[in-house]
Amino acid sequence: MKASEAERSSGAGAYERLLQAIEEGELAPGSRLREADLAERFQISRTPVREALGRLEAQGLVAHEPHRGASVARLDYGQVSELYDLREVLEGTAARLAAIHASAVETEILEEMVARDRTLLRDAPALARTNRLFHRQIHGAARNRFLQGTLETMRLSLVLLPGATTLSAPDRAAESLAEHAAIVAAIRAHDGDGAEAAARAHIRAAFKARIRIWQES
Repeated sequence: MKASEAERSSGAGAYERLLQAIEEGELAPGSRLREADLAERFQISRTPVREALGRLEAQGLVAHEPHRGASVARLDYGQVSELYDLREVLEGTAARLAAIHASAVETEILEEMVARDRTLLRDAPALARTNRLFHRQIHGAARNRFLQGTLETMRLSLVLLPGATTLSAPDRAAESLAEHAAIVAAIRAHDGDGAEAAARAHIRAAFKARIRIWQES
């Protein structure tokens, strides 16, 4: 067996594939997760699937419901509100620290990411993927491993948000990109207050878009 095949067949490989399926909406919140079906889907044995489900359950991404078994966890309105409240604080702090610590190269990378994303305004799924990369770049530039770890844990909960990406809402992609540009401009100017304020405003706008999607679903 090749190394890549061995990795895909391992519990870690199964975990990554399941997480990706949840993150990209292939397995939506509430979806049943049967070991046999997942093993067939990924062409692996049931043991790594069982290990992956256990790990995802420990992280709160998989829930066991009476008479239904395992399924992708669902967040209620209160949980989503709490998640965005915390996200606003953490992303604001990350942007403030990035304004202090980001190197010229890291700032240039952020600017290039914003420029590239202008070509993706009509492709919400692709923009959602690059959006995650943009935020991760800021998290890395913040130079705080504890904050970065907390943000990564929160990112796992974000995959459970109901409905399509907020970037699919009318005008939201362009608005989000303008908000990203404002964050990067403040980082470029080493303006910690401005970077935090811009990041917080960005998350509040995302939450507002999320509520609208929820109301219309």
